[in-house]
Amino acid sequence: MAFTRATGKHRGASRLARRSVGIAGVAALATTGVVGTLASPALAADTDNRSSEDTGLTQVIADESIADQINAQAAAQEQEAAEAEARAKVRAEAKRKAEARAQEIREAKERAAREAERRRLASFNLPVAGSYVSTGYKTGGSLWSSGSHSGVDFHAAYGSSVVSVGSGTVVEAGWGGAYGNNIVIRMNDGTYTQYGHLSSIGVYVGQSVEPGQQIGVSGSTGNSTGPHLHFEARATAEYGSDINPVAYLRARGVSL
Repeated sequence: MAFTRATGKHRGASRLARRSVGIAGVAALATTGVVGTLASPALAADTDNRSSEDTGLTQVIADESIADQINAQAAAQEQEAAEAEARAKVRAEAKRKAEARAQEIREAKERAAREAERRRLASFNLPVAGSYVSTGYKTGGSLWSSGSHSGVDFHAAYGSSVVSVGSGTVVEAGWGGAYGNNIVIRMNDGTYTQYGHLSSIGVYVGQSVEPGQQIGVSGSTGNSTGPHLHFEARATAEYGSDINPVAYLRARGVSL
């Protein structure tokens, strides 16, 4: 039996035609959303990835915020330490200045004390406090072997305190003939002073004395008519080198 090749609309589709139809079908499915449905797992995966990435970014921001807080705290601590150090330096400087000022005050007081002591040691005073001259210098008469008074007599009751008129060193302390118990002092300015007719002597040769220091007690020993103090000022330690005692004391600031 002979077969006739099918033609017309009843002919079977070729492979190429079937492929075309398949492609068209996929397009149609995509249009209707089927392909979109099939693609949803991939989109979900993308969404999950973005969520994961978002979570990581949030963590980074949180870490950076904590780091900023730590840095701020560290900066605050450093600032506080710097301020504390600055305050300590200010206190130390104030203390140094206070100590320096205190040292200056001490040194000023010490200088003032030394100056006061220097002036005191350089000062002169009466040999008998509150006394006066009862017999003047160069007064003439037979009472003196030279014919005149080589010093002055200061009024002094028996037992009155006799002091050095200034600073010096004792060069004689003992019996002096007509002067009785007497003391001779070499003053620091190179002159000499003599104290005669003493009832007692309270210093020794070589001893340093200061202004107003007691050296003996008044009396009436030697060539004397009654208790008093014979006082002389001399250019040397020897008799005959006498100078006016009143002028001598006045030149050194003593009022009499």
